[in-house]
Amino acid sequence: MKGIPKLPDSELKIMKILWEGHPDMSRMDIESAMTEEERLAPTTINTLLSRLKDKGVIKVKKRGRNKYYTSLITKKDYQNRESHLIIDNLFDGSLVNFVSALYDGQKIPKEKVEELEKFLQDIEQGN
Repeated sequence: MKGIPKLPDSELKIMKILWEGHPDMSRMDIESAMTEEERLAPTTINTLLSRLKDKGVIKVKKRGRNKYYTSLITKKDYQNRESHLIIDNLFDGSLVNFVSALYDGQKIPKEKVEELEKFLQDIEQGN
C-alpha cells in the first residue's frame, strides 16, 4: 500500500469511473460515465487525468489523436490504504474503537455481530 497517494474527492471520482469501466477509457468515455450531478467540463477532466498520471495511479496510451486511460491501482488497494490510515490516525490503530464509533453507543444488530465474528474467525484461520 505504500506509494499509493491520497486522492482528493475530484480525482477519486475519476478513479471510480476507471475502476468501474473498462481498460483504456477515453476522456469522452469518462465524461459519458458521469451522472448529471457529477458532470465536469472537459478541460477539468483533462486536468484531473493529468494529475492522476503525474501521481502514477493511471497510465495513458496515445493512439492517433486520442488518449486512453487505465488505472494502475485497484479499487481494493486504494480502499485498504484509506481504511488503514483512518483506523491508524483516528482510532489509534484500534478496530474496537473504530467499530464503537460506527455504532456510537447504539446496540449492534445480532446479524452484524455474527458477521463480524465470522470475519474474525476467518482471519484467525488464515482464510
